Amino acid sequence: MDFALSDDQKALRDLARDFAKNEIRPKAEHHDKTGEYPLQILKKAWETGLMNIHIPEAYNGAGMAELDDVIIGEELFWGCSAMATAILANNLALAPVLIGASEEVLKKWVQPMTEQFQLCAYAVTEPGAGSDVAGIRTSARKVGDEYIINGSKMWITNAGYADWFFVLTKTDPAAGHKGITGFIVSSKTPGVIVGKKELNMGQKCSDTRGISFEEVKVHKSQMIGKEGDGFKIAMGAFDHTRPGVAIGAVGVARAAMEHALEYAKTRTAFGKPIVENQAISFMIAEMARDIEAGRLLCHQAAWLIDNGFRNTYQASIAKAFCADACMRITTDAVQVLGGYGFNSEYPVEKLMRDAKIFQIYEGTSQIQRLIISRYLTEGKGIEGPNL
Repeated sequence: MDFALSDDQKALRDLARDFAKNEIRPKAEHHDKTGEYPLQILKKAWETGLMNIHIPEAYNGAGMAELDDVIIGEELFWGCSAMATAILANNLALAPVLIGASEEVLKKWVQPMTEQFQLCAYAVTEPGAGSDVAGIRTSARKVGDEYIINGSKMWITNAGYADWFFVLTKTDPAAGHKGITGFIVSSKTPGVIVGKKELNMGQKCSDTRGISFEEVKVHKSQMIGKEGDGFKIAMGAFDHTRPGVAIGAVGVARAAMEHALEYAKTRTAFGKPIVENQAISFMIAEMARDIEAGRLLCHQAAWLIDNGFRNTYQASIAKAFCADACMRITTDAVQVLGGYGFNSEYPVEKLMRDAKIFQIYEGTSQIQRLIISRYLTEGKGIEGPNL
């Protein structure tokens, strides 16, 4: 057992840390207040090699592992979670495509992303179907060699800037989750209508929109996997992406703890720095405890899937633990700073607003508990190498 990062992983961490420190952090306040999409920062991240890291070498990609994604993610989310979400959203859209797409699709749609800056988006959630993916209503009916897509999606990250979408549809409404099929759809296809940018509580510069599909025609070659494979592929993608989302919560929590600690060391009350008061020092100690635990959970979940083990159970534990810990840690950071924490002049109120989404997107904290409890009640327990 070895918890040490390799030299390559340390170099990757330092690259991401420097990018977060020099490119993201200085502009975080501006983008939070204006909601301006950080397009130029995304382009720099692509040029630096921090985007699309999972595209295989066979398609001119870096072919990096999930643990590499986790290492990068902690640093970028430490910089600003809204910008990190925008930078890393490609990973979510690419995950089901890399799992189930044909050679033709990979060469036509994925390989070009290594040659020029492109964005893609994961279009699964609908106005009436979030956690209940099997309840989607977007339909795709077969007409000759084409499928005609009708329906709407909601809360789609990077929708306003995406070159293509991974879209989940119902090809056989009577078949339940076995009647769901995924397609790649160009954002420029006639009938694709992208809605207005949503104004959210946190992660304000992340581009979140609804999408409507009105008689959108796609060729059968744009199908991901076989007809009816969509649900299985989409759920399998979460095993790859949830560790990366969970580590994002760790990065935000780490930033909040650092701000709280620095303030507590310099702010005095009753004749001494407030960090010397047990009430404050214990709050910060608990922050550190949960950050360390969360990081290990994320690294374990990523390591499992990198080494050929199913990680659904561990990925859900990591996602639930880290999301809840992040919300608690950012709230406590605001408390440590007192009135200053509640004021927008200091960054912790932004971190608290940004933190909430981790308990919601890529499966709510309640859905993660459902997954964990089902694994246990079905007698599966922990799956992995002698774990």
